[in-house]
Amino acid sequence: MLMECKRYFLSGLMILMLLNIHPFSISAQTKDWRNIKAGMVIPDESYSDQPYIVKTGDGAWLCVMTTGSGHEGQSGQHIISLRSFDQGKTWGDKRDVEPGNGVEASYAVLLKSPSGRIFVFYNHNTDNLREIKGDDPPFKNGIVRRVDSQGYFVFKYSDDYGKSWSKKRYTIPVREFGIDRKNVYKAKIRFFWNVGKAFCYQGAAYVPLTKVGGFGDGFFTSNEGVLLKSDNLFEVKDPSKANWETLPDGDTGLRTPPGGGPVAAEQSYSVLSDGSFYCVYRTIDGSPVYTYSRDRGYTWEVPQYLRYANGRLVKHPRAANFAWKCENGKYLYWFHNHGGRFIKENPDRRGMAYSDRNPVWISGGIEADGENGRIIEWTQPEILLYDDDPVVRMSYPDLVEDHGNYYVTETQKDEARVHQIDNKLLEGIWNQFGNREQVQDGIVTTWKNSEHAFPQTIQAPSLSGFYKVDPSKADMGGMHLRNGFTIDICFNLANIEEGQVLLDARDSTGKGWLVSTTADATIQLSLCDGRTRSVWDCDKNMLQPGNDHYVSIIVDGGPQIIAFVVDGILNDGGDTRQFGWGRFSPYLQSVSGSKELVIGKKINGNIKSVTIYNRALTISEAIGNYNSFLK
Repeated sequence: MLMECKRYFLSGLMILMLLNIHPFSISAQTKDWRNIKAGMVIPDESYSDQPYIVKTGDGAWLCVMTTGSGHEGQSGQHIISLRSFDQGKTWGDKRDVEPGNGVEASYAVLLKSPSGRIFVFYNHNTDNLREIKGDDPPFKNGIVRRVDSQGYFVFKYSDDYGKSWSKKRYTIPVREFGIDRKNVYKAKIRFFWNVGKAFCYQGAAYVPLTKVGGFGDGFFTSNEGVLLKSDNLFEVKDPSKANWETLPDGDTGLRTPPGGGPVAAEQSYSVLSDGSFYCVYRTIDGSPVYTYSRDRGYTWEVPQYLRYANGRLVKHPRAANFAWKCENGKYLYWFHNHGGRFIKENPDRRGMAYSDRNPVWISGGIEADGENGRIIEWTQPEILLYDDDPVVRMSYPDLVEDHGNYYVTETQKDEARVHQIDNKLLEGIWNQFGNREQVQDGIVTTWKNSEHAFPQTIQAPSLSGFYKVDPSKADMGGMHLRNGFTIDICFNLANIEEGQVLLDARDSTGKGWLVSTTADATIQLSLCDGRTRSVWDCDKNMLQPGNDHYVSIIVDGGPQIIAFVVDGILNDGGDTRQFGWGRFSPYLQSVSGSKELVIGKKINGNIKSVTIYNRALTISEAIGNYNSFLK
């Protein structure tokens, strides 16, 4: 009987998988489109990496992926392709670009030529090396048995929209650089890989490549980026006749700024409207790096750490950060919004900087005139994707536009997925610089001070809960409700000392929420359901005594994150902490407390206005509210 039940159970799983439905992710808890489990799964063989997509001439989405039955870097890792005609809901035409019983074939990227021919570029361990030399420690006796980041950089092609691939594999000659000659094999064996999207410009093909200096602490010990250019790949019938150059000129690739760290990897390129090339890439310096080329990749401006348009440094760990040019001429930038000196100065920065790739944030880019040509100005970011488990890491995305909609792919190395982005989120990001309107949707409390006598008491708003019993579960377990709320408050304090109570909606047991000042001269939000208490405050050095401040406190029950926007600036921790946003307990049930909201219970100054929303505002909406206040 037990075997009979097991057989029916497994049959049910197979049916679900054939329908492209993951059997353990169907839940009311995924109704937030930003939750990665709400995405559409791309079938794999177990491990999944770099799910990259091009749209083919017959209307399909063609996806290539590195996959295998084991984990990343294990034997059997190979390249597959799949096709979808329904924007990633279902997939078919699965093909092996390279077989799973061959040598390692890894980290594929696609390029569609003007003729419709599709190329796939990837690493190939052609010589079947089973070990290479690394550092001892961390590798025992200095032997590295992971061999997927060396060999040859190769490509195949398809003339039938990815239904089949050329039998022959073509090797790209990559010019030797100083980083190759300095490796343990003196360039006789070279180390490299690629995640960057290939692109076309003025009839030429460009394929990124990241060179590797060696293997040790943090796995790759040093990196720099190059571009492989072919001026005739799209013209020759025999791809072996294609010309290839390795850019930039000289003996070094794209590195960190002068004085920066040794890791400069996973370069992502965009072509601006004036033909300038823009490149952004990861480091272990706590911030990403960018640079421009004004001569099609032959030379590059001195690299700099990336900044928002407002001048603040962008924070980012050792993870992929990609910039994409959209069909509307604007840009999107994927990154993780934490780091700074807390990565750069960490003695374990080579390893710890891989962590915390959840949530994903996205920024919008707008072209502007710079001193040497067009440049990209970046908006402040929004949360794009998250997983409920904060240590799950998602990365290696791609962007697809189809019939006015935007989709991203991602992988957490076990499952790859497709996610449709809410167009309103992107419109808000791209309109951020000119947004000067206060958002009205979701307002449940509006209060403006007509006199200076404090405290004042008004009716507390009714706010939805965050977590409750799921009646569909036999064990009466809980479910996330994905609700949120936002507090906008304008105030001016003569001093910012600990213990001033700006807003208090707690009952006599302490249940509810509280906004107060701290000993660090910040304001803090405290949430309590009588069982669990969660606290987060704004960044230090944001508030000044005697100045008017407009603060949005966003409580987002999707990723369970509290974010502060102070005077139009999203707090990212600055130089005082690694994270400017903070997580609240996923088991916080509700912050319903007192029926009364006390304003200015204990303050030395003035509270000018309070607006409360029964939803989490976007960062762009919060910035618009601040700009509206300035009008």
